[in-house]
This record gives sequence, C-alpha cells and structure tokens, in this order.
Amino acid sequence: MKFKHNKKRNTAFLYESLIKECARSLVKREENKTDIISSMIKESFKSDTALGRELKLYRDIGEVKCVDVYTAERLIEETRKEYDNLDKEEIFEKQSALIDSINKQLGKDVFNNFVPNYKNLATIAQIFSKNGVKDRILLERKLISSMVSGKHKGAQKSMTHINGLVYKTFINNFNEKYSKALSERQSVLLAKFVTSFSDNGLALKAYLNEEVPKLKSEIISLKEKNEIKSDGSMVKKADEVLELLESFKKVRIDRSLITKILKIQQLIEEAHS
Repeated sequence: MKFKHNKKRNTAFLYESLIKECARSLVKREENKTDIISSMIKESFKSDTALGRELKLYRDIGEVKCVDVYTAERLIEETRKEYDNLDKEEIFEKQSALIDSINKQLGKDVFNNFVPNYKNLATIAQIFSKNGVKDRILLERKLISSMVSGKHKGAQKSMTHINGLVYKTFINNFNEKYSKALSERQSVLLAKFVTSFSDNGLALKAYLNEEVPKLKSEIISLKEKNEIKSDGSMVKKADEVLELLESFKKVRIDRSLITKILKIQQLIEEAHS
C-alpha cells in the first residue's frame, strides 16, 4: 500500500537535508554558505523550539535499533502521545518560514539532497499524522521491523562517510596552509567541529569549554619559562594569545574561530618541542 508524504513538511527530513548541504559547503570551502546553514540549523532546531521538539520525537524512535518488539511498540505508543501534545499550527508556521529561507538563501535543490534514512523518516511522519487505524497499524509494523532488525544502519555509515570526507578535506586545507601535520589534539578538535552540525554543536561546545581554559593555563605556564620571561616581544605575544583566548567567550563558533584555536594548539606544541 502506498501512502502520500510531503517531504518538505517532514521536520527530520529538513534537518537531515540541511546537514547534508552543510557538509557539502564545508568540503567546497564555501564559508558564507556554511555560516548561513549553521545559523538556520541552530535557530530552527534548538531544543526549546517547535521544530526542535518535533525533531526529538523523530529521533526517539527513528534512532532506536535492535530492541525487542514489545519495547518498539511501547516507544512508538508513548512517542505518539507526546506528538499529539505538540502545537501543530506552530510547527506548520515554523516549517513554512524555514522552507522559505531555504528557497531564498540556498535554493530549492537542497530538497533534492539524498537522505539515506528518508523512507524511515517518511514512515514516522505518516505514523504521526491522522491516518486511519488500519493504515497506522501497517505503518507501525513497518517501523517496528526496522527498530527490531536495525536494518537502517546504512544511514549511519553514509553520514560517517560524509563526515570523513569533510574532515579529510579540512585537514588537507589546514596542513597545506600552515605546512604542519595535525597533532592528536588538533585532530580531536577538527573531528568535533566537523560533526557539530549533527547535534547543534553541543559536543563541540562541551569540548571547547574544557580546551580553552587548558590552553590559557598552558600559555600562562609558558610565560614563566626563563627564555620567554627574558624576551619582551615573546611576553607580549603570549599576552596577545591570552587576550585572544579570553575573547572566544564572546564570539560564535565558526570556521575562523576553529582555525585560530588550531594555530594556538600548534604554537603550544612547538613551544614544548
């Protein structure tokens, strides 16, 4: 049986399409476009927004794999109850605004992006909609099958491939520009940055909240070294780096900021060598 589905009105599809477009813009080094998409994702899908709340429900069942039938049925049932309490008018309004922004700022081709788990997302959308009992049961059986077997693991592999491509491209660009191989520390930072668009930057922010204070502490320690203490210009440069690190609290996380942190990490690495 074939069910009708409007992918532009599927919040999870909109999110995944933007993630895919963002990955493509990173690879092509289209910094302005990357910034635009990043802002769209952050503004539209924050956890306290209408689309953010709906996206969470898609994930609550769409990302579940290899569970038993009973658990899958309960998850779908409880998630549907939560969905029924969402403000559908607000969701429609926010979707319309996002679709309009995509059309005007990025182009309609974004909606043609290949999303590997699209069929699964479409099934969830149809379960959430007001289908008849028979149709809903057929759709739920289909979704339960994927939750029990975990057959959509290919979607995760595809996303890993995209992230790997972006990661390698960014590494090559950085290495080419600064003529240095990335240290393990820099590699961790880049991996967090590349995957930040899939979770609204939460993991990256958590990492930077620990990394920036560490960098400040290391620069302060370097200032105490005799060879730096005795060189006025070196002390001045160290102070400038500390000032720069302090300023990171007030700026948004983007490619420019990540590049600056990579350079500071490189500076510390060289100072210790």
